[in-house]
Amino acid sequence: MNDLVENRRSKQRGFTLIELVVVIALLGILAAFAIPRFAGLEHEARSATVLGVSGSIRSAATLAHSLWLSQSINPVTMEGNVIDLTEGYPDASDIAATMADLTGFTVAVNGAADQAVFSKVGPSANCEIVYNDALVGSAPAIAVDVSGC
Repeated sequence: MNDLVENRRSKQRGFTLIELVVVIALLGILAAFAIPRFAGLEHEARSATVLGVSGSIRSAATLAHSLWLSQSINPVTMEGNVIDLTEGYPDASDIAATMADLTGFTVAVNGAADQAVFSKVGPSANCEIVYNDALVGSAPAIAVDVSGC
């Protein structure tokens, strides 16, 4: 009789229906907790991208200003691009030329307002950086709006 029981156990392969149901239930529970946590990361990712580009704009403006201080010339040349300066900082019309990569952003320059608006491409309404030309004795104003990212 023991041989018969051992033969049946040795021939049994795979998982029982109960084991499969338990594993599927556990996966369902894990997914119920994980999906909401990862679904909300889209806003944070867009915001981080906009903040990263704003930091790049600040760095590019500072680099152009450093060139202006060291060379005492206007315009300066950065990476083969001629950059016109206002108060030693890039004009709104040329700030985009100081950037190496603006993938995922559009740039609209309002020459009358001395302003460049970098907008994140996509469905977000207020997900942008606004660069205003430098005024006498000050650095350019750079405002970041991530309220609609």
